[in-house]
Amino acid sequence: MNDTHLANFYRNYIDCLNQQDWARLGEFVGDDVEYNGERIGVSGYREMLERDFRAIPDLRFEIRLLVCEPPHIASRLHFDCTPAGLFLGLPVHGKRVVFSENVFYEFDGDRIQRVWSIIDKAAIERQLSTHLDSNPDLPSGNSTD
Repeated sequence: MNDTHLANFYRNYIDCLNQQDWARLGEFVGDDVEYNGERIGVSGYREMLERDFRAIPDLRFEIRLLVCEPPHIASRLHFDCTPAGLFLGLPVHGKRVVFSENVFYEFDGDRIQRVWSIIDKAAIERQLSTHLDSNPDLPSGNSTD
């Protein structure tokens, strides 16, 4: 794939995720896909995404930066959402959070074979800390008890 075709392919992949069109996921993701060094296969990848959408009902992937150098893609994804319960081990519980994910993909042929993902958890922690500090009814975590 050339870089223009790869960029269009990736945008279609992101549309597939946002539409939760899981029947089409295999068009984009290889049967033996690896995620952060672990081979999870397309079924494990789908299960991971389905869990994400259950935990974050308003989840939407927004491409902010896309660099294509076949067979690789680098992307910065933007999220503005309200995760229910714990998210990345943090007590978000329906609060609105804004964060980014830096994600890299490697293609084998015409499908994604490897994914490396880094989520800006520190951005979420800062927002939760600000929320706690601005609400006198909640413990701030800065107690000297």
